Amino acid sequence: MLQSFKFTTMKKFSLEIKWAVVFMLMTLVWMIAEKAIGLHDAKIEQHAIYTNVIAIPAIIIFVLALRDKRTAFYNGAMTWSQGFVTGIIISFFIALLNPLTQFIVSTYITPDYFNNAIAYVVKSKTMIEKDAVAYFSLKSYIVQGTFGALSMGLITSAIVAYFLRSKK
Repeated sequence: MLQSFKFTTMKKFSLEIKWAVVFMLMTLVWMIAEKAIGLHDAKIEQHAIYTNVIAIPAIIIFVLALRDKRTAFYNGAMTWSQGFVTGIIISFFIALLNPLTQFIVSTYITPDYFNNAIAYVVKSKTMIEKDAVAYFSLKSYIVQGTFGALSMGLITSAIVAYFLRSKK
């Protein structure tokens, strides 16, 4: 009985899980690109500016995900609330995957990023060392990423669902 419930629940959310995994993979590729062009070391002073460009592929993924849901699940006719709820569910799964994503990034893709960021903000007198060490840490980035996924996912879902809703 419980197995049946788990399978049914997972099947019900398989599309949302798929898009959360796509989002995670996009994030990993983005981090590899940032590292490759030097935003995590040699050009770290530019990181805060260029890292925000990730919003573009993030929004594209939400558009593709909600279009996929509208086509595959709602037979081409989706209300704003259906799209919004789908986006919230995707955001929830992205938030669940965030600790793993952050771990992979900070352990394998760019293990020196936190040290480089701390050194940069202390040298530029943007933060004192104690605050920088607390802010630029895996624990802090997991918390920031999780709440960021939920809050930005909520906003993005509301906007994308508005534009992808079916007009009657």
